[in-house]
Amino acid sequence: MLENQLWAAERQDFQDYLRLEKGLSENTRQSYQFDLKRFAQFMSETYKEVKKLPEVSIAHLRDFLKYLQILELSEHTQARFVASLKAFFDFLWVEDVINQQLTAQLDSPKLPTKLPSVLSVQEVEDFLKNFDLSRPDGRRNRAMFQVLYACGLRVTELLTLRISNLYLEVGFIKVLGKGNKERLIPISASAGKQIEFYLQERAQLAKIAPTAIDVLFLNRRGQPLTRQYVFQQAKITATEAKINKDVSPHTFRHSFATHLVEAGADLRVIQELLGHVSITTTELYTHLNIDFLKKTIKKFHPLYK
Repeated sequence: MLENQLWAAERQDFQDYLRLEKGLSENTRQSYQFDLKRFAQFMSETYKEVKKLPEVSIAHLRDFLKYLQILELSEHTQARFVASLKAFFDFLWVEDVINQQLTAQLDSPKLPTKLPSVLSVQEVEDFLKNFDLSRPDGRRNRAMFQVLYACGLRVTELLTLRISNLYLEVGFIKVLGKGNKERLIPISASAGKQIEFYLQERAQLAKIAPTAIDVLFLNRRGQPLTRQYVFQQAKITATEAKINKDVSPHTFRHSFATHLVEAGADLRVIQELLGHVSITTTELYTHLNIDFLKKTIKKFHPLYK
């Protein structure tokens, strides 16, 4: 189909650039690819006369964004499309495929700041206590979510965690984060103990895929777990634990950071633990728990005494 052929070579060059030079994850690269295919399809259907990338104008880009609005896509989705177009056309400009920087004139929709869902310490404990350790997946799932909360990992970091990168005897794990950047994270003795319990059961697997020998968390067929499975398990366990919040694997990362902020931890330390490039991203967690902030100011501010 035309939408799969239009600018296919340039889109593949862009994919190679994202992988080799930017070091972006496969999930991120697939998102870019999906958005650019959608744009190519729009151009092939709406502007059939436009065959070459230098013929694309800012008017074409803006018409595409208007088309996304007509589809009633969320502001977050529209912003993602803008980010994909900007990255692609900036790449083309640097590579001299096009002769002007189109995206400098392309505005992204302003997004409201959405604070992520956070569990209380008691809710985390209720969640972790809810696993049936007599089930084949009980020990593994308890270990997974305890590590998520104890170390503040992204779900991809959890699923790519390797046995050879566990240093439980000294209380650290090594994680491969965004951009293939490694970082060392302390791990609590209790989370380390859950990993050790799980490793005993993992050793009983009948077969492990050759490519997964060093991967920590596996399914019963000896294959790495999927993101979808971890998300589903978070929802199921939260419901069973009677936690009336929107719970996902990311919730434990947010809760990790929020609880550290509440306890007075330095933001720079939290930034390093989370693997954030910018401190601005970490500062989000100073705004999460409004009730906690109200209680704090009432307790310590002179005018409230």
